[in-house]
Amino acid sequence: MSLKKKIILGLIVVLIGIQFFQPLRNQSGEVTDMHIEKVYAVPQNVKAILQISCYDCHSNNTRYPWYSRIQPGAWYMAGHIKEGKEELNFSDFGTYSTRKQRNKFRAMSNQIRDGKMPLSSYTLIHRNAVLTQEEKQVLMKWFDAMADSLK
Repeated sequence: MSLKKKIILGLIVVLIGIQFFQPLRNQSGEVTDMHIEKVYAVPQNVKAILQISCYDCHSNNTRYPWYSRIQPGAWYMAGHIKEGKEELNFSDFGTYSTRKQRNKFRAMSNQIRDGKMPLSSYTLIHRNAVLTQEEKQVLMKWFDAMADSLK
């Protein structure tokens, strides 16, 4: 067997082997009392946008697509979710201090205004998560109002 065939066979074995090592899934299945929707009266239009464009990476309840079980993409996705939740977790929003909540509301508004959220790597595959100008305005208006109310 040639070296090229051995390398290809080795890569195939490795790719098949890593499929047995799946990261933990980010699915608690419940909305706790600390979730932003329990702490604040989130308007239905804002809630709908957050669910589609934000919660997969920024809550304890990710909706996993079919490709999330294929390695090494699943590891990438798990790392991405972990980083997103470390920065902002809507499921734990009520545990944040008032100052941190105010700063998070401002930061969310700024991230949307600057086109940094949702990430292009996310919207590339999740086309329904792309925010329209109207959706951006709805979110920014609500985030700004919430930040102002926490002064």
